[in-house]
Amino acid sequence: MSTTLQFLPSLSANLGILQLNNPASLNALTLEMIRSMTPILRQWQKTGVRATLMVGAPYEKNGKTKRSAFCAGGDVKKVYLAGIGKEDKSLTADFFREEYQLNHMIATQAPHLPQVSIWDGVVMGGGVGLSVHGKYRVSTERTIFAMPETKIGLFPDVGGSWWIPRLKLYSQWKSGLVGGVGNYLALTGNRLAAEDLIYAGIATHYVKSEKLDDLKSALAESTTSTSDDPNGDCVAGVLMSFHDHNVDTKSSFLSQNRADIDYAFDGKETMEEIIDALESMGEDSQFGQSTLNTLKQMSPTSLKVTLEGLKRGAKLSSVGDALQMEYRMSQAFMREGSDFYEGIRAALVDKDGKPKWSPSSLEEVTDDIVQSYFEPLGDDELDVNAIGSAKL
Repeated sequence: MSTTLQFLPSLSANLGILQLNNPASLNALTLEMIRSMTPILRQWQKTGVRATLMVGAPYEKNGKTKRSAFCAGGDVKKVYLAGIGKEDKSLTADFFREEYQLNHMIATQAPHLPQVSIWDGVVMGGGVGLSVHGKYRVSTERTIFAMPETKIGLFPDVGGSWWIPRLKLYSQWKSGLVGGVGNYLALTGNRLAAEDLIYAGIATHYVKSEKLDDLKSALAESTTSTSDDPNGDCVAGVLMSFHDHNVDTKSSFLSQNRADIDYAFDGKETMEEIIDALESMGEDSQFGQSTLNTLKQMSPTSLKVTLEGLKRGAKLSSVGDALQMEYRMSQAFMREGSDFYEGIRAALVDKDGKPKWSPSSLEEVTDDIVQSYFEPLGDDELDVNAIGSAKL
């Protein structure tokens, strides 16, 4: 079993606590953390643990102030270094394979063994994958949630092709359920607050941060209860008792801009259709203009591959199938010359914020280019159930 101080597992009564402990990087997920967490979680799923709780360690700002963070994403800078030959090249495959296997383990955890994730602070990328597939996601007034991968030449992975296209919300201006919100979030990487997350159903509960210590204690105590069915969900009532029903979802960004989001993003087959819809809103549309400006910063290849992945993911029958597709996509993004390397260079290495995408426009990203990101990998295909097959 691989161990690292970046991941601290513990037990409180029959509650298995999974603490991400990489505060210097806002608890960014490393391969070492994945390899430590996987066997622990697998063991707990087979023993007497009645629920799991995932939290992030706080970090210090200016050497003194404690700030909250859940997980700012995967350690993509190290993957970048591996891809350009400055780290072990195998990391470009191992990281995604083992991360996705862990995501699948969490997504298929038995309902009577619920995972509770406390999103107090930053929740992005790989941190979303560790938590969004769990049964409960608790937001606070400090939550900042995003899937910003198109800005670094990647795509919203870790099961994003499964859960994002299934964010279908009832719309009053259009009969039935529409899915513009998911496409909008995946393509723009827009940051969401707790009100947005509750509105969209991404978070299941809202609890003020001052009550989190009491919530954690109550969750642990609930796992000792003998009055409930031992095969039942022991934390549901606790979470609801702490949930703040006064959270104002009507004033959330998503709610306030819902009609425009659905108009531009719902049911669109191509990025060109989305751009046309945004442009048709006119120069006086703040939403239309700001969204156009955001999309112009993103990798054109990432935008088209992401949209295609969402369309395909909506038709898949399981999260495992989605993760297998995403692994194919991830390995295509690891190819030499991919926008991923330019995106990470501009964002995290040189930090000039000026990526030079290739191709540089949506028009240049052909259907054949997009299709190349979905090609089978033969013997290198992802097996979501082959956990622990890699050398540790």
